[in-house]
Amino acid sequence: MRKLLVANRGEIAVRVIRAARELGIGTVAVYSEADQDALHVKLADERVLIGPPAASRSYLNMDVIVTAAVDLGADAVHPGYGFLSERAEFAEKVAAARLTFVGPSAETIRLMGDKARARSAAEAAGVPTVPGSNGPVDSVAEALAEAEQAGYPVAVKAAAGGGGRGIRVVADAAELTEALPVAMAEAQAAFGSGLVYIERFVPNARHIEVQVFGDGQNFVHLGERECSMQRRRQKVIEEAGAPGLPEDVRTAMTEAAVALAKVSGYSGAGTVEFLYDPARGEFYFIEMNTRIQVEHPVTEMVTGRDLVREQLTVASGAPLSFAQPDVEFRGHAIEVRLNAENPDFGFMPSPGVISSMRLPGGPFVRIDSGFGPGSEISPFYDSLLAKIVIWAEDRPAAVARMARTLDEVEIEGVATTAGFLRRVTDVAEFREGRYHTTFLEDWIAGGAGK
Repeated sequence: MRKLLVANRGEIAVRVIRAARELGIGTVAVYSEADQDALHVKLADERVLIGPPAASRSYLNMDVIVTAAVDLGADAVHPGYGFLSERAEFAEKVAAARLTFVGPSAETIRLMGDKARARSAAEAAGVPTVPGSNGPVDSVAEALAEAEQAGYPVAVKAAAGGGGRGIRVVADAAELTEALPVAMAEAQAAFGSGLVYIERFVPNARHIEVQVFGDGQNFVHLGERECSMQRRRQKVIEEAGAPGLPEDVRTAMTEAAVALAKVSGYSGAGTVEFLYDPARGEFYFIEMNTRIQVEHPVTEMVTGRDLVREQLTVASGAPLSFAQPDVEFRGHAIEVRLNAENPDFGFMPSPGVISSMRLPGGPFVRIDSGFGPGSEISPFYDSLLAKIVIWAEDRPAAVARMARTLDEVEIEGVATTAGFLRRVTDVAEFREGRYHTTFLEDWIAGGAGK
């Protein structure tokens, strides 16, 4: 790999560019008209304008991006996360242009992108799945039969959905009868496929994921991440590892994740997401994300492994640089997603120009951001302003360090979630590691989030 085009923007584009430069790989940034002064554009060796601000005409324009890579002599493309990172068609177009796609094969992306097929693959690998339908349901009658067998409440999920999108929870047969046609129509509109399937909904469940890595021949895990602190099914705070997770469950979960990577001949970084039912002590496969995750830094902090660097070397044809016995875990890490949003107005995005920006520092504090003073938060893209990541020798020390770092955040020009996140660090349930996927929503609804 000599020259890498980074098909993304913001902090992940900066992250990839930095890893590539440390390996001596030339970098090309793509940017829209809204991002011409962005940090990732300034850091790259070369840059190319790919279109107007709307993502559909720039960062999601496959042909323009592949053409730019070819024209500028790049021999590889890193998709980052979001945008085109899990689009099998994009991986195929990159390969058709005789370029290296930094990620798994298009076949694997397509398999894991279809949630119903992914569920079947997990079952074939012996990975526990949530009780529910073995694939999409075609009618209300079929959905009712599957729900009766799984037990209410159930979740209606879009087969092509992901990242917490395309999910409806229903309490009984009457709600399911009404919700199914609506869910199918919404899935068709949002994902281009109206296929949905049925799963048992687990109350007070925890969302725990396992980082896996493969080179097509060798497969390892790098431990679990706790991702249960969510708002509208979007992760807000992530930890490595998961507080209070029984050791036998942790072992079984990580082994299951590696088994799934193995049956798919996985290559690159991937994440296997599970739902953990503390009441039953059971875990179930949710989905596999075939890309680097937003929250990958917490895994890097507790393992000392550079996951993006490993992505680039494996994509270049090198074997994994470590085996499972080489992966050691030390201490505890927490990441918060600092967004340009106003919690006092329903977390409404707060676009604008950052007039001043002071982010925290000190020992074992890492900031991943694509912005600085004078940067503009565009209304065209997500509102992630920075990821604040900290490490400490144990969880209580990590929580204290995160609270201290959030106290140091000073940003003017746009509203941020810093104060909200700081208040969460004082909540007893968070400090004691006793939270689940709907905890934060309930806490906010009770008025405690303001």
